[in-house]
Amino acid sequence: MTQEPPEDSVPRRATRAFGWSFGNMVASRLGTLAIGIALARVLGPDQFGIFAIATLTLLAILSFNELGVSLAIIRWRDDPATIAPTINTISAVSSLLLTIVVIVGAPWISETLGDVRAAPVVQVLALSILINGLVATSAAIMQREFMQKQRTIADQVNTWLGAGLSLLFAFLGWGAMSLAVGRLIASIVFAIMLIKWSPVPYRFGWKRDTAGRLLRFGLPLAASSIVVFAAGYTDQLIVGSTLGATALGFYVLAYNLASWPVSIFSLPLRAVAPAAFSALKHDPDRMSRNFARVLAILSSVAIPACLAISGAAEPVVDVVYGTEWLPAADILLWLAAMAGLRIWFELAYDYLVVHGKSGIVLFIQLASFGISLPLMLWAVQAFGAPGVAAAQFVVALVAVVPLYLISLHRTGIRVHKIAGAVVLPVIAGLMVWVASWLIAQAVGLPLVAAALAAGVATGVIALLAFWQRENLKLLRAAATGKG
Repeated sequence: MTQEPPEDSVPRRATRAFGWSFGNMVASRLGTLAIGIALARVLGPDQFGIFAIATLTLLAILSFNELGVSLAIIRWRDDPATIAPTINTISAVSSLLLTIVVIVGAPWISETLGDVRAAPVVQVLALSILINGLVATSAAIMQREFMQKQRTIADQVNTWLGAGLSLLFAFLGWGAMSLAVGRLIASIVFAIMLIKWSPVPYRFGWKRDTAGRLLRFGLPLAASSIVVFAAGYTDQLIVGSTLGATALGFYVLAYNLASWPVSIFSLPLRAVAPAAFSALKHDPDRMSRNFARVLAILSSVAIPACLAISGAAEPVVDVVYGTEWLPAADILLWLAAMAGLRIWFELAYDYLVVHGKSGIVLFIQLASFGISLPLMLWAVQAFGAPGVAAAQFVVALVAVVPLYLISLHRTGIRVHKIAGAVVLPVIAGLMVWVASWLIAQAVGLPLVAAALAAGVATGVIALLAFWQRENLKLLRAAATGKG
């Protein structure tokens, strides 16, 4: 008889941590979408665009804020308390310097990204950089100790407190500044919670040898994070710097809405798939078959949903955000279709990383960035923000898809297996797109048109799920640890 591991064992703690982490991730993504809808309706495109400039600046700095050293806590074999004071010092100093740079350079940054009116918002939000650096060590220690329950509570407080305060200030007429102040206050409360719950007391210190090892570990990670940011946000940088804050607001709103299927469909499968792939590394044939199964399930659900949003972009934007946001519909048409490809890419990414092919993944990301950058710069001048979105979709379809196919083929997954998994969902998805587009053109009431498009997509997904019923049973068994 197999003995159950004790409650405080690493497997049990890791399982509980996974459950909390997954729930936290889903709740945060859905919450962020709901909050974004409410704030966009209250603020309007102009003020929302100004805040988008500040958010873009913050995300850029946070990608390398504490120089990557806090992640050393997770991999440190000895007591993390021995390096925590040095990490706190490095993180605090680097964050303080970056905060000062952003505050001083806010007028130039804001003007470069499209609207100098964003400068005060950027300066207020810049204080979040310092707060993030101060608690980076505490956050890493909690992750190391599987304290995801406490982290979930802190994250949800951060999300909903910031949202509530931002909405309150927005109703009081604070404009874009309402989001910056609400987010800053929430991040302070969040930081206090992390420091209080961290099992290692918070203090500063300095060990020269330790600092050298930490920087050698962290700086390559920080550089990699900058590359990831550039690949993920160059489109927004181009739109803001070329077309201004309002156009950036439209673009960010469309991006957020297009990301909804990624959050709902990709995250649950990504929580299960890497572990399943890793467990089968000793059996390449089963590993490749499982990849094809997961790909088929994912495509059956995500592709019709993404293409329904793309085809019915105009009524969807009208219903969710309001008539004043309709210019975002032309952008959403492309970004929603791109979301379907992103879901494929993320699954392929996980599979290749499990195979130890992280270098190939980095090459694909760099190639995508190098090809899309000049095309986006041309498209923004010729076609505006929708052109930037279209350029990304074209590059992903024409260049990135073949690169992933070649990479997967080299790991043992034949193209015909991938084709067998996606052909039917793609054909069904294209039919959903056409039906959704026709509904959007023919039905005058946006709510009715959006509901009909959603109904068509739901019906098609149900049929595809029936087609994939055996694979769904296997996936369910893997998720519950029974297969």
